[in-house]
Amino acid sequence: MNSWDAGLVGLLVGTMGVSLLSNALVLLCLLHSADIRRQAPALFTLNLTCGNLLCTVVNMPLTLAGVVAQRQPAGDRLCRLAAFLDTFLATNSMLSMAALSIDRWVAVVFPLSYRAKMRLRDAALMVAYTWLHALTFPAAALALSWLGFHQLYASCTLCSRRPDERLRFAVFTGAFHALSFLLSFIVLCCTYLKVLKVARFHCKRIDVITMQTLVLLVDIHPSVRERCLEEQKRRRQRATKKISTFIGTFLVCFAPYVITRCLHYILKKSKTRRKETRSCVGLLKEPECLLSTEGKAEPVEKIWT
Repeated sequence: MNSWDAGLVGLLVGTMGVSLLSNALVLLCLLHSADIRRQAPALFTLNLTCGNLLCTVVNMPLTLAGVVAQRQPAGDRLCRLAAFLDTFLATNSMLSMAALSIDRWVAVVFPLSYRAKMRLRDAALMVAYTWLHALTFPAAALALSWLGFHQLYASCTLCSRRPDERLRFAVFTGAFHALSFLLSFIVLCCTYLKVLKVARFHCKRIDVITMQTLVLLVDIHPSVRERCLEEQKRRRQRATKKISTFIGTFLVCFAPYVITRCLHYILKKSKTRRKETRSCVGLLKEPECLLSTEGKAEPVEKIWT
């Protein structure tokens, strides 16, 4: 094991510990607070937390074993199950965060009718949709035998070992990332942009009232006036910081998962094209090879077609 693998093992162990502790604390809060459980966002939070715990308990130990052993950590069936869960849980987590952003959008834009628009039944329907959406792609990958151990990622995930299925697998991977990561990211940006506009509108109204009050209170102490102005500045930045933190967390958690797989496919495709180009150049330099035997002529026909 080199230093890179040792650092990756340490990162995985630390991530597992933090994930177990933080998600366990969230579950304890949900169990001990009846007021939180009665609210619709509790279902989205519970769905996200259970998915994170399941990923921490099942997938991350297998990935850790694959990094340490540098080979498939379990049997084919268990590896396919872990790959199925990995794809399902990643998609479910993305869609759960998108559902949370929709809930916040309804709460901010329609505050008076929020309880009527976002009931527990509506939240349960949204969670059911996230499950159905998240199950679609791993089920299709399982039917097409595109689940297994990937040596580059040292984990059980989406993979295709047959060269003739490369194009189909690329289309499937693109559709999977577009309808999971990209869709969730677009929903996050659209909903929180609207939330930010509403928050800034209310901040402007509060600022007008604050300035009118400060003008009327002529005998107010200068320190009180300064504190009011400082609170006015913090109020303008508070919503932006919260929204940036939420979207930034989404990108930090899921963007590496998508970018590494897309880059791997692009680099692999460019490498294959370079090999084919070199083969064609070599055959053009030695035309007598084309006519030597019928067996040697078949690969040449495949290259040119």
